[in-house]
Amino acid sequence: MLTRISFNKYHPGYFEKVGMRHHHLKRNQSFCSTCSLDKLWTLVSEQTQVNAAKNQAGAAPIIDVVRLDYYKVLGKGKLPQQPVIMEAKFFSRRAEEKIKDVEGACVLVA
Repeated sequence: MLTRISFNKYHPGYFEKVGMRHHHLKRNQSFCSTCSLDKLWTLVSEQTQVNAAKNQAGAAPIIDVVRLDYYKVLGKGKLPQQPVIMEAKFFSRRAEEKIKDVEGACVLVA
């Protein structure tokens, strides 16, 4: 004799809804859009890149990652050897190390 449990085991999807329901389920609560270091430098305008390369006074360009609809900066890729100030909600450990290696700064934004 086939019970409902064994029938559902060997014919999955025959009884459509099986199990408990979670009403008002919030999906992707911990989702955080990310961007890597090499991509972030390409998002900056070319004029800003040229000005940052020419500038010898030590003023660094400010990249607001949240304004570009990213919230976390990941450490993939290389940064050019010039200081940069990045503002984001989260930084990975590697990204923070790479930014500080080029005399830059990581600013946490709420």
